Amino acid sequence: MRAGGVVPKQFRNWRGKPLLRHSVEALLTQGAGEVVVAIPEGGDALAEAALSGLDNYRLVTGGETRQQSVRLALEAMETASTDLVLIHDAARPDLPDTVTDALIAALADAPGAIPVLPVVDSIAIADGDLMTGKADREVMRRVQTPQAFRQADILAAHRAWSGEADAGDDAQVLMSNGGKVALVPGSERLKKITFAEDFVSDIPSFRIGQGYDVHRLADGEELWLCGMKIDHPRGLAGHSDADAALHAVVDALLGAIADGDIGSHFPPSDPQWKGANSAQFVSHAVSLVQAAGYVISNIDLTIICEAPKIGPHRDAMRTKLAELLCVELAQVSVKATTTERLGFTGRGEGIAAQAVVALMGR
Repeated sequence: MRAGGVVPKQFRNWRGKPLLRHSVEALLTQGAGEVVVAIPEGGDALAEAALSGLDNYRLVTGGETRQQSVRLALEAMETASTDLVLIHDAARPDLPDTVTDALIAALADAPGAIPVLPVVDSIAIADGDLMTGKADREVMRRVQTPQAFRQADILAAHRAWSGEADAGDDAQVLMSNGGKVALVPGSERLKKITFAEDFVSDIPSFRIGQGYDVHRLADGEELWLCGMKIDHPRGLAGHSDADAALHAVVDALLGAIADGDIGSHFPPSDPQWKGANSAQFVSHAVSLVQAAGYVISNIDLTIICEAPKIGPHRDAMRTKLAELLCVELAQVSVKATTTERLGFTGRGEGIAAQAVVALMGR
């Protein structure tokens, strides 16, 4: 394998997640009703592990060639209520929605569309180690995926494919059956992960954010921490559900991308946030992080209080927080401490929380 390693490259981690998961998550986020994943024979366990926690995907065992694998995936979704399909290579994990939108728009005028980039270097025609000619780069384009098609046209083309060799891509298959292929601008972000050094040489940018929040304990209130209702004689008082832990997480996320704080996005003066579930604040912050071009690397949350005891709830809190942040459990730390009965938390007057988050550029 050019990418090295024992595990096939689509299941290896890149920027904290398997290559395959990056692509599936991107397609689902951008509106795909279902993602059909063609996997190698015996790859079920690796694929399920890579996609753990995701919905709306289906695994199909592929064939001996890429073209056969795509055909089997297309046939598996033949009865699905969709007119358009995107065929994507899992080795291209960073998929901008601008490319997806352009591809789908192009299908209004053609049965197929592909993203391309210009060729900027001179192209030599070679015979072994000798240059025998020069190609015209002005008429050449670098082809990427995903490639978009009207479902009926691309399925018919794959069924009619008679080439003994494997097809280079699906546009080639469609053209061999008389279909026209439109070209749309691609993206340098759609770089293909091919070699072992691709897993380590692309060092992303990092951002770090810190969040801190406090709410007082009061009679007659529910106690919410990390999106969980905790049984306790008193609860936290505030305009929303007063989940100090989630509020600290939101401020850490917003701070990392320099986009204000929780009060600027959800002002307590606005009545629509009265009693609001703080989980929606987290979802909003996560969407802003993604829109800014970052993914969450890890988060470290500390809850400061004398009571209740956080230890019995720690694992459930980590699980809930990982779910809200759309990350793996290993990326989430929840800790608790006291102030040795000093200050307002030591006197049991309130609960404080502090969060630190690290983001990686995509």
